[in-house]
This record gives sequence, C-alpha cells and structure tokens, in this order.
Amino acid sequence: MMFPMNHLLSVYILAIAIFFGSNRWQSRFAYASNFNKPHSHTGKVEPFQPGDPKVKLDGKALRILKDGKPYQTQVQTKDSGRGLVVQDVDAPTNIVWDRILDYDNYANMVPKTVDSKNYNIIPHKPSKSNNFLEKEIFTRMKVGFPMLKLEFFVRHFLYIQHHKSLTWTLDYTKESDFDDSCGYWYIIPHPDDPEGKTRLYYSVQVSMFDWVPKFVVDFMSSKALTDATAWVKKYSEIEWAKVVASGGGPQSVEGEGSKPAVQKESIFSRFFPFVNKKKREEEERAAAEAAAKAQALEEQEKTESRKRLLVVRAGWRRYVLVSVVLVLAMYNASLLLGGVHEKSQ
Repeated sequence: MMFPMNHLLSVYILAIAIFFGSNRWQSRFAYASNFNKPHSHTGKVEPFQPGDPKVKLDGKALRILKDGKPYQTQVQTKDSGRGLVVQDVDAPTNIVWDRILDYDNYANMVPKTVDSKNYNIIPHKPSKSNNFLEKEIFTRMKVGFPMLKLEFFVRHFLYIQHHKSLTWTLDYTKESDFDDSCGYWYIIPHPDDPEGKTRLYYSVQVSMFDWVPKFVVDFMSSKALTDATAWVKKYSEIEWAKVVASGGGPQSVEGEGSKPAVQKESIFSRFFPFVNKKKREEEERAAAEAAAKAQALEEQEKTESRKRLLVVRAGWRRYVLVSVVLVLAMYNASLLLGGVHEKSQ
C-alpha cells in the first residue's frame, strides 16, 4: 500500500514549516528592516574619526601598491584592531570622490549591492565646532546573497576639504538588518603623481545578528574590504580614461574633491604654436592610449556582467534542482514505506 499523494504533500509542507519556524528564521523576521521604526540601539561599535590613519607603508607595501594590488594592514582602536586596505588608483582624487559619492548608482558598480538610494542630504557650514563637517548623506542600501537580501540605512559624514575623509555609521532612527556598522574612506593625491593618481584608505566594521548566515558574515567582515577598493579603482580608472580620451585633464573635471584652476595661455605659445607641436603629439598619443584603455575596461565590465548573470541563473537552477530532488526523495521514501507496510500485512 502506497502513501496517498496528499499525505506526501503534508509531510513536505510540515518540513518547510519546521525549517522556517526555527529560531533562526523567526529571528530573521523579528528583526526585519523598517524605515519608520528606530533601530534597537544607537551604536555598539566605535565610530571612525576623520583624518589621516597614520599608516606607515614600508618597502613591501609600496611594491604591492605599485603592482596595482591592495595592501592590507591593521589599525588599532581602543578595544581591538580593525582591518584597513590601501589602494593606488590611476585617476585624480576628484574622479575617485565622484565614484564613492555616487550612491544612487551603487547597484551598477558595487558587488552584492542590489539597490541604493539617498533619502536625505543635509549641508553644513564647516567650522571648528563641527570638526569641519561639510555634509551628511543618508542612504538606503540593500545587499543581496543567495536566498537572502539585507537592507540597512547609512548616515555618511563628509569632510573632504579639511580631513580628506568620509565616515559613516548606521542611521539609528531606522531599523536595519545589520546589528551595527561603521566605516571610513581617506582619499589623498598620490605622492608620486598628485594630479593624475590617488591613494585611498578604506576600513569598515560590521556587526551582524545571529540569524545571518556565516558566509554573509565572512563576506562583510573580510572580502568586503578588498572588494570595496577594487570597484572604486575600476570605475574611477574607466571614467578617467574617458576624460583623457576626450582631451581632458586633471583640471577639466569638477567634482566633490576638486578645486579647478584656470589655465592661462602664454603669449609665446599663442604666437608661436609650432613650438608646441611635440607636446601636442604626445597629448594625442596619450589620448589614443587612454581611449584604448577605456574601451578595454568597458569590454571587461561587459564580460564580467555576463558572468554575474550566468552565476545568478546557475544559482536559481541549483535551488530548483535541490527542491525537485527533495520532493523525489520524499516520494521514494513514501513508496518504500508503503511497500514495507504491504509486506507486513
């Protein structure tokens, strides 16, 4: 005698109910993000302070940076150490700042980010009393992992002109899916090429709720460090290559971190243009190289986008296949139990 199909479905539904009724998933829904509800606390982790992190870069660190790779180190806080990443970028600081502050476009640039939108911006008059704060930017973000999306609300503090920094914490007036989070950018002109390159420093600390899977915690606490500097480097260099290819230069692009200078044409070069022929040829060659680089970077981005899409599709196929296998396994189990029951009679 075989188990009726309605019995099989009952068992399957019961298994799902047990899984989603576990403490882990009850906690998940109990702590769901809420724009209209305050967070459960007003800060657990120590916020970053703007300014120079005072990280000494030895010969080994400089060689790593010269190769275009991120250098990882530690910075000390009152209670413990925090991971910090240093990265050199082949683009001026104003280009880099524009990428970092383009929060409404993060879903197209930042790994795992599926949505990002500013919901409030408060300008400030920098002064000694507010530590030269220029602006507060409030952003709603959502990151996506297989079968899980986390939403959180961030309050950014901008100190570009005086501290060359951006810091952030959670916006504790909103309930986030993160228990707590704070972070820090420090952006300076590269010491070897101040007009054309940037050296950036990045650190973040994240505290997650118990219901968040371990692989998400591992990503947010370790891999997110190098991923953050990697996407900034990539998209800043793409944008800068486009500027150079169009005949622009360090002073031709205005942004949050720029102070454009007026370029004056000398009388000599105006009446004797043939003197600058060699310079023009060099600029044209540099523009052609930049155009080729920009095209290569865009092709690379298209390839990576296609790969990400394939990974997402493959991930959902796995979930469907696993579900089918589970149903078939339970069906076979019902057949086996039915056969045993018939033999016993």
